Amino acid sequence: MAFEGLTEKLSSAFKKLRNKGRLSEADVKEAMREIRLALLEADVSYKVVKDFIKRVTEKAVGTEVLESLTPAQAIVKIVNQELIDLMGGDSTKITIASQPPTVVMMVGLQGSGKTTNAAKLAGLMRKQNGKRPLLVACDIYRPAAIQQLEVVGKQLDIPVFQMGQENPVTIAQAAIEHAKKHGNDMVFLDTAGRLHVDEALMAELQSIKEAVHPSEILLVVDAMIGQDAVNAAKAFDEALDIDGVVLTKLDGDARGGAALSIKAVTGKPIKFVGMGEKLDNIEVFHPDRMASRILGMGDVLTLIEKAEQQFDQQKAQELAEKLKKNRFTLQDYYDQLVQVKGMGSVEELLGMMPGINAKALEGATINEKALTRTEAIILSMTPQERENPSILNSSRKKRIAAGCGLQVVDVNRLLKEFGMMQQMTKQMSKLTGKRRKGKFGKMPGGFPGLPFK
Repeated sequence: MAFEGLTEKLSSAFKKLRNKGRLSEADVKEAMREIRLALLEADVSYKVVKDFIKRVTEKAVGTEVLESLTPAQAIVKIVNQELIDLMGGDSTKITIASQPPTVVMMVGLQGSGKTTNAAKLAGLMRKQNGKRPLLVACDIYRPAAIQQLEVVGKQLDIPVFQMGQENPVTIAQAAIEHAKKHGNDMVFLDTAGRLHVDEALMAELQSIKEAVHPSEILLVVDAMIGQDAVNAAKAFDEALDIDGVVLTKLDGDARGGAALSIKAVTGKPIKFVGMGEKLDNIEVFHPDRMASRILGMGDVLTLIEKAEQQFDQQKAQELAEKLKKNRFTLQDYYDQLVQVKGMGSVEELLGMMPGINAKALEGATINEKALTRTEAIILSMTPQERENPSILNSSRKKRIAAGCGLQVVDVNRLLKEFGMMQQMTKQMSKLTGKRRKGKFGKMPGGFPGLPFK
């Protein structure tokens, strides 16, 4: 999980401050030493850490903080704001050209994930902004680079433009003309990378830049390589004047040094982050939300956004009506399951909940396979069986088990769990009925896609 080690050490430092009540300047400086060590261990650039600690200390030892009723909370607030500023302050979007197509040039070292993330980003722009993207294969050197782009393009149903081993500059120019003729308003150029920064790579990228004048040059870097990612970002920025960074594999980087150093070293913002291997695992980078995650305060806003994107409001309303009448079926159960699965892994979702850190999840047994088994069982049923599970006799159960490659005991387990869920929804329906009659007052809360508010 991203920032796992850093979150743990920062939480420990803040806990010590809270336990002391009133704070002295010496207490603050001791905490700053712990925070400095935590940041260095997270592979944050030494100069960045030095400047960060200096700014926090200057604000934290002020009379207003030390003499406040909750000095520890005041210091957490200062650290939070400084982390936000360190990572760029506000989220930044792709610059859209006044005249389509908007050309986005994806650059980076080999192995950073340019090809996959070009497709991910194209998919995101289509989903969130209604764009009609075109993927362009400008990497003519890496074996199977063109085929890889075509595969991910097919998976996302996004067209791919390629001209085989032609000159990359010619390919880029032809692709833009193709986009104009076919109504593609965004063009993503998947350029070639190298194992290291060299003159030949930069010369080719500069030639493409001069030929097509891209609206955006996005550098794709692997968060797992730490300070090497920062050094690569600096080199690419000096050569190409990049507009922003796509930070990949952040979910696998327990340290997070690259995310905290890139903006400070290059002056260029992180615009997107890759949070998994699936083609929809890419997010807009929000410094404030990331700072909240680092400090163990969760990321509720992103969690809500994920829910809003996945949950069908019409289906939610229909489900609410069914629950009122105690008509919750296995088909409804399946529909909810599909929508929840679309939000991401259970671990990822729990990581966004306030107060839940990586250590708390270590002992948890989150069985993603169980969700898949449940899905398989329900899909092996007829529509009639899903609507009315009471008709499931032993022969029907055997057929369902055979159909999904499981045992009858697995089918029985699901039916038992579903029965318990039905009882629970029945009780909740009664509660909401009483609430409407004024017996319970107003209940807070609510979640997109669920009927109870």
